[in-house]
Formats: sequence, structure tokens, C-alpha cells
Amino acid sequence: MTNFSYADGVRQAIAEEMERDPAVFMIGEDVGAPGGVFGVTKGLWDQFGANRLWDTPISEEAIVGAAVGAALVGGRPIVEIMFGDFSLLAMDMIINQAAKTHYMTGGNLSVPMVVRMVTGTAGSTGAQHSQSLEAMFAHVPGLKVVAPSTAEDAKGLLKSAIRDPDPVIFFEHKGLYVGRGGPTGEVVEVAPIPFGKGKVVRKGTDLTIVSYLKTLEYAQQAAEELSAEGISCEIFDPRTLVPFDRAGLRTSLQKTGRLLIAHEAPTRGGFGAEIAAYAAEDCFELLRSPIVRVGARNTPVPYAPVMERHTLPSVSRIVEEVRKLVG
Repeated sequence: MTNFSYADGVRQAIAEEMERDPAVFMIGEDVGAPGGVFGVTKGLWDQFGANRLWDTPISEEAIVGAAVGAALVGGRPIVEIMFGDFSLLAMDMIINQAAKTHYMTGGNLSVPMVVRMVTGTAGSTGAQHSQSLEAMFAHVPGLKVVAPSTAEDAKGLLKSAIRDPDPVIFFEHKGLYVGRGGPTGEVVEVAPIPFGKGKVVRKGTDLTIVSYLKTLEYAQQAAEELSAEGISCEIFDPRTLVPFDRAGLRTSLQKTGRLLIAHEAPTRGGFGAEIAAYAAEDCFELLRSPIVRVGARNTPVPYAPVMERHTLPSVSRIVEEVRKLVG
């Protein structure tokens, strides 16, 4: 057993990159002594001080705008958006400035900036604090989009994101943090993980489940339940959405011939549709059945727990759809 948590992975990556590179700094609301609204970066203020952690007023547009400017003159900013929903207030800075500067200057300027976004729901966080917006950012040329599902991947991928020359949107699911008191576990050495390299987290032969962030846990639980029925599920975690490991997906489908995609974002227009398109374009001859998507229902995320559970993907919904696929 290990005490190395998802929050530990995030915090350790930031601390180690700050020690490695003096140009790295954090900017956002409550990133000072509180260590963020979820306490994930608690302790960094004592370690690095106000010159490296810029505690800001409540203005996402100003936060991201300042980070873009700093990145253009040699800084390596890590922006914290305490709830990904609030990134919508800074979309001009992210989409029209950060994502396009390298292209519009003919490669003469770049914006090496990481925007950390807390995503998804952790139980009754309400319609304006529970959205999963990864597909929105994946649609924008010039942005890289990362969605780690484990503590080790959070650390390794965040290191790569901080070192990357392009703007990176880094999603952290609040349901993967351990408690609300911040990281308390051991230090684990993790090297930077290259973008565009997914991993098989469970081997199987009957079908492939592609999932990421918190929903990956539901996929694993579903696979364990289905194994008792003689159904063998392979689970593929892409880790990065942009770039996406299309070769890894094909390798898995060569074994299984069936594909189910599960994520917390609404099914309509979710990133699962893009994964399905990759499979249709690259692997059509391998598919033995229609592609199935399991996502949130087409409604804002309700506050009431029973309605929230009904709206979001679950172990039982994944199990039910898998049975239909292999039946």
C-alpha cells in the first residue's frame, strides 16, 4: 500500500519543477497560504513564497491574461482555475491569445503556460461547479489537453506540461483528490511522461473500454464485475486527449474488435465522439459491432445526490452497455 495520492502527484510535480527552473511560478486565487481551494498545493507558499506563488483577486480573465504575458517574456506560469467552469470567463485569453500566438507570429513567439483546471463533480457541487469541458478545449488548435487518472500520471504528465513550449490545459478531477486537507503522502519519483502515449491498465480480449479521469475507476470496477460473467474487458487510458494515442487504440482493437467509451462529460459532443471517429477512421475493418458511448445525460449536473447519480455515468451503466455489446 502507498500513501502517494493524486494530490501528492500534482503538488510534487509543481515543487520539483519550481526547484528545477526559476522561471516556473503559480498564479491563481487562493494559491497562497491556503494551498488552493482543495488544499492540493498546501505548503508551497512556505517553501517558495510570494515571488513564486501569485495570489490574485477573483478575475479569471486577469489571471490568465497575466500568465500569457509572463509566458511571452520568458516565464513558465502555472495557472490554477479552482473550478474548470470558471475558465469560461477567460476564454478570450486562452483561445484567442495563448492558443494562437505561436501560429500568428510565424513561430517567433510561444506561450509555455499550463492551465490547471479542477473538473467534474465530487458529490453535489452543483451545475456551475461540476462541468467536464475537455472536449471544448480539445477542439481548439494550438492547445494540448491532458487528463491524468492516477497519482503517478498526474505527476509525470504535469512535469511534461510545465516543460512544454505550448499552452497546455491540464484537467484534475476533484473526485480523485484524497480528502480536502491537501497532500500528506510519501514522495514518489516519477519522470516526465511524454504526451500522446496512452496505457493499457487492464488487459482483455472481448472488448476495449476507453476511459479517463474519475470514470476510469468506474470502468475498472465494471470490468471486474463482468469478469465474473466470463467477459474480458481491456481498459485503455489515453492520458492525453491532445495529442491522442491513435496507435495505442488500434493495437487494443486489434485484440478485441469492440469499443465502448466512457467519460463524465455529456455524451453529446463529448470527447468520446472524437475517439469514436478515430476508431472509425483508423480501425473500421477491426470493428465487429457498433461503437458505444457512455457519458452524462444531456442536462446540467443536478445538485440533489440522487439526481446527480442518475445523470452521470456509473458502474452499472457501463456493465449494462458491455453486456449488450458482447451479447
